[in-house]
Amino acid sequence: MNYHDLVYVIESRQSVLCVGLDSDVSKLPSGFAAKPASLADFNKAIIDATAEYAVAYKPNLAFYEAYGLEGWKALEETIGYLRNQYPGHLTIADAKRGDIGNTASQYAKGLLQELGFDAITVAPYMGRDSVEPFLLPDKWAVVLALTSNGGADDFQQQRMADGRPLYAHVLERVSQWIPTEQRMFVVGATRPEGLAHVRTLAEDTYFLVPGVGAQGGSVPEVLGAAGWKNRPGVGVLINASRSIQYASNGPDFAAAAAREASALQTQMAHWMQTERAWTDAEASADPLDVA
Repeated sequence: MNYHDLVYVIESRQSVLCVGLDSDVSKLPSGFAAKPASLADFNKAIIDATAEYAVAYKPNLAFYEAYGLEGWKALEETIGYLRNQYPGHLTIADAKRGDIGNTASQYAKGLLQELGFDAITVAPYMGRDSVEPFLLPDKWAVVLALTSNGGADDFQQQRMADGRPLYAHVLERVSQWIPTEQRMFVVGATRPEGLAHVRTLAEDTYFLVPGVGAQGGSVPEVLGAAGWKNRPGVGVLINASRSIQYASNGPDFAAAAAREASALQTQMAHWMQTERAWTDAEASADPLDVA
């Protein structure tokens, strides 16, 4: 899915929901055998239940790699299901790859070409040659920028010689390396002030924003801080994982996941429609009418 297709999907569905597939054998609902082979069936049920509310899916590779070959098979079956049954949804491999040269090229080949993901999360710490191998045609590099974990301040917020934080330098450099149509930045939802600042540094870039749901981030805050100003709500993907996948551990798990996804999408649609109305009203206002 390319840049313009994603804009269309977001506006047509009135949603920016990305469902994270952090599927854990130890947390599977009743009715599933506690084994890696069950992960794919669980994922398919979650996807079927939430597809009408979501625009993207993001399997976290750690939850599959942890189970070796059986886990990798479950991942392969999951992405195959998404590609075949839901081709109108963006797929993101949450892999956080960060190597260079031939190694990065092999990661790109395996995840973006062989498995067919649309996008991959990338750690840019090793510089330009840790990012560029992932710039395959119609693929996205989703680059870590400003995260909300406890250790983020160890490096990301450190002030450089010019007084700007390190993450601002990362944003600037990555924006020079990656075309607008192929880049996203990961920015944590629990830092709304950081979201707003990053938006001023990357006005036309998509953000992948984790931290809504179980981690406590707010949909209105994220959309208000990070959405494109000229197209309210667009320019952001808000990820929710545990709050959707594990909304229930009983036989109603799929229905519970659908309810949670629907509730988030409803918030997104309301915000997008309200802000669009304000934007349209401002644009059509008579500049001489100061009453």
